[in-house]
Amino acid sequence: MGHVVSKEGIAVDPKKIKTIMEWVAPKSVEEVRSFMGMAGYYRRFIRNFSHIAYRITSLQRKGKKFEWTDECEASFKQLKQLLMHAPVLKIAYLDKEFVVCTNACKRGLGGVLM
Repeated sequence: MGHVVSKEGIAVDPKKIKTIMEWVAPKSVEEVRSFMGMAGYYRRFIRNFSHIAYRITSLQRKGKKFEWTDECEASFKQLKQLLMHAPVLKIAYLDKEFVVCTNACKRGLGGVLM
């Protein structure tokens, strides 16, 4: 996703989010589709993505007049903000005890550090 991990913590690589930072509010359904296509790619990393994006995605409904409201603007800004900042992740404290839970199946391998 373009994150940089360093001794200061986890940060978003500024080169990777330049497009998001410069993205202006959509003025048509086509521009909404473009933004939501890009943002939708990262939906699994944003908690309550569908709830946040509802006002914007509802503009794509067939037969609905395009009207960019204050609620749409707030959702747009919130999504941009979430896309431009690193998720809340912590590096394990190696001096403490922890458990790694894994799950392997024919489709893939997953793991969680607890």
